[in-house]
Amino acid sequence: MAKKKRKSEATHFLTPRQLEILTCVRDARRNLGYSPTLQEIADELGISKITVFEHVEALIEKGMLTRHSNRARSLELTSSARFPDDRPTLLPMLGRIAAGAPIDAVPSPDVVDLEDLVTSRYPVGVLTVTGDSMIEDQIRDGDWVIFEQRSDPRNGETVVALIDGEEATLKRFYKEKSRIRLQPANAKYKPIYVRDVEVQGVVIGVVRRY
Repeated sequence: MAKKKRKSEATHFLTPRQLEILTCVRDARRNLGYSPTLQEIADELGISKITVFEHVEALIEKGMLTRHSNRARSLELTSSARFPDDRPTLLPMLGRIAAGAPIDAVPSPDVVDLEDLVTSRYPVGVLTVTGDSMIEDQIRDGDWVIFEQRSDPRNGETVVALIDGEEATLKRFYKEKSRIRLQPANAKYKPIYVRDVEVQGVVIGVVRRY
């Protein structure tokens, strides 16, 4: 039984070179729509074609790749193929889309990592928005706001503010001569003026689900 377990674990272990080859196949299919040839992989990695062939055979044996011997560009990833940079937060950037006049579709090979959007040197938190006082800043009821947990906002930043130690609110922060103005982004609401306020965080992003 122990020998069988070691064999199973070995089939999922990739050498650095095998991972590079597997990544070449994935990226070509993702960006170009078809698989690279063995020679193209060799040229990309600066190694010989025979070395690529040997690694491809090993990847096929490990269940990561399939290939049709009678067809060119037939390398395909299997469902067992895994990559360190493939995470649920890593999404393909497919191009641009117009919200005004139509534009030409321009394919893009880039990706967007959602983790990068919330990277901060401060602890980060998320709150659910209730109400419409920030609607003109495109922050709506039910949205999630992502905020850095810091208490040193600059004028104009949207903050999570605690008033009188009890009432929490989401507003734009403005420090005036003798007071602090918490400004809503909705003409229906008046600013809140306070002498002091506890800022619990500064908003760095908004997430909306449909």
